[in-house]
Amino acid sequence: MANPEHLAILKQGVEAWNKWREENPEVRWPDLYGAYLHGEDFSGINFNQVNLNHTNLEGVVLSKANLTFAQLKSANLTYAELIEADLSGATIEARLINANLTRANLKEVSLHGSNLGGAQLVEANLAHSGLGSIDLRHACLDRANLSCSALVFACMDDTGLNETNFRDVTVGATLFGNVNLSTAKGLETVRHDGPSTMGIDTIVRSGGNIPESFLRGCGVPETFITYARSLLGKPINFYSCFISHSSKDKRFCERLYADLQANGVRVWYLPEDAKWGEPLWGEIDRSIHIYDKLIFVSSRNAWTSMPVQREIERALNREDKEHKNILFPITIDDYLFDEWEHPRKADVLAKVVGDFCGWNRNADKYAKAFRKFLKALTQA
Repeated sequence: MANPEHLAILKQGVEAWNKWREENPEVRWPDLYGAYLHGEDFSGINFNQVNLNHTNLEGVVLSKANLTFAQLKSANLTYAELIEADLSGATIEARLINANLTRANLKEVSLHGSNLGGAQLVEANLAHSGLGSIDLRHACLDRANLSCSALVFACMDDTGLNETNFRDVTVGATLFGNVNLSTAKGLETVRHDGPSTMGIDTIVRSGGNIPESFLRGCGVPETFITYARSLLGKPINFYSCFISHSSKDKRFCERLYADLQANGVRVWYLPEDAKWGEPLWGEIDRSIHIYDKLIFVSSRNAWTSMPVQREIERALNREDKEHKNILFPITIDDYLFDEWEHPRKADVLAKVVGDFCGWNRNADKYAKAFRKFLKALTQA
C-alpha cells in the first residue's frame, strides 16, 4: 500500500508536493502504490522516480507532468490527460507494463524508452508523441491515434512490436523508423489520414513482411512495393500483370483490377486512349517485361484499337522467343470468336482463360470465371 506520509503530502497539492521533492532529494522512490487518485489535477507535478504501480489515476490531469522513470505497472490511466507530459525512461524499467491507458490523451507526450508491454491504449490519443525505443509488445492500440508521431527503433532485440495490435489505428505524417512490423497485428486495417514516412530500415528489419495495403497507405511507391520482398531475398510468388484493354471497357477493368489486388496479384495498367508517344511505348515495353504477364481484355472495343493490337503482337512474339506463357486473354463479348480475323487468331483462341461474357448481369458467372482465371494466372 501507499506510504501514508507520502500520500498525505500529495493531498496538500502539487505545489506542496513539488516543494517537498525539491527539499528532500535523498527521498528516492516515494511510494504511492495502489493509491486512489481518481480525477485529481496534478498538472506540472514532479513524479520522477515515483512508485505509482497499481495506482488508480482514472481521469487524472497530468499535463506537463514529470513522470520520468516513474513506475506505472498496471496503473489505471483511463481518460487521463497527459498532454506534454514526460514519460521517458530507460527500457530496463518496468514503466507502463499492463497499464490501462484507454482513451487517455497522450498528445505531445515523450514516451522515449518506455515499456508499454501489454498496455491497453484503446482509442488513446498519441498524436505528435515521441515513441523512440519504445516497447509495445502485446500492447493494444485499437483505434488509437498515432498521427504525426514518431515510432522509431522500437526495441533493440526486434521484438518491440511483437503481437502489437494496430487495429483501426489512425496514422498520417507518422514516422516508422527502424522498427520491426513483421509480427504486428491489424496493419491492414490502419486508417491513413495522409502519407507517412516508412524507413528503408523498417522494411529491412521487417524482412519485407508488411501488408501491401499498409505500405500503399503510407505512400510507398508501387514499384518499390512490388520488389521489396524480392530485394530482401524473398522471391515474389508470381509476377505482376499488365492489363491491356480499351478505355471503353473501364468499368469491367476496374472491377477486375480490384479483385486481382484483393487476391494478392500485382496489377498495373494504362488507359488505352493515353498519349502513345515513343517514350510511353518504351515504358510499356519495359513494364510488360517487368510484370511478365499481359492480361488482355478482349472485346470489340479492344480489337479496334491499334495500340492494343500492337501489345498483343509484342506479347505473342515474346512467347515465341522465350517459350513461356505471357499472354492471358479473357473475353467480355463474342467478338473474338465470331468476327475478329487475324493470322494469329488460332494462337489467341487457344489461350483464352476466362469467359466473362455477361459479367455485369450474372454475379455467380463472374465469380466462377474469376476463380478459374485467377488459378490459371497464378499457376502459369
